[in-house]
Order: sequence, then structure tokens, then C-alpha cells
Amino acid sequence: MNIHQVDWSTQDWKTIRPGVEQKAFSGQGATIALHRLQPGHEPKPHKHPNEQIAYIVSGTVDFHVAACVTRLGPGGIIVIPGEVMHHAVVVGDEEVINLDVFTPARPEYAPLPDV
Repeated sequence: MNIHQVDWSTQDWKTIRPGVEQKAFSGQGATIALHRLQPGHEPKPHKHPNEQIAYIVSGTVDFHVAACVTRLGPGGIIVIPGEVMHHAVVVGDEEVINLDVFTPARPEYAPLPDV
């Protein structure tokens, strides 16, 4: 049995595009990703085969999922089914920190380390 661990406090943020940064970690069956979204970032509607559970740690965001828009603040959670078009838009002038869980794992985000 291999145990894998990371300390996000020691890792740099990865810039996905201007205003969107990420730290991520994958296990065998799921990926967890911490995202930092800045006000005014360019939304990128997208979809993927993975179910995504998004938890808002701080800030306020409008999640556009298919034809629905849901406003979430700290403590808010939304489940986005796989293959459904979605994106997030920061509300106001405070950055948003959100924690996403993807299943199955998204190894392109953070491959399992070789240990």
C-alpha cells in the first residue's frame, strides 16, 4: 500500500489563465483541486466526463450549470454532473476560493506521485 500526501501550504499556485489559479492532488479514484478566482477573470464554459462537487470556501460566485445560475457564498456546495456545460463567475470585488472534488480522478490535474 502506498500512502501519498502533499502540503498545499508549501506549493505554488499554478496559473490556469489570468485570474484563475489552482493547486490539485489526485488519488486513484478522485481529484481534489483548490481554485483561486479573481474578480473579472474570463469565464470559460466547459464540460468534462467527471462529476464535480464544488465547495465555496470564501467569496461569492455565480455557477452557470446548463441553463441554471446558482449564487453561492462561503459554505455553499453544488454538484455538477459529468458532461454538463458549466462555468463560474466571481460576484463582487472579493476573490473566490473554491474546493473541487472530481470523480473519477483527473490525472491531468495532478498525477499520482511515484513513491
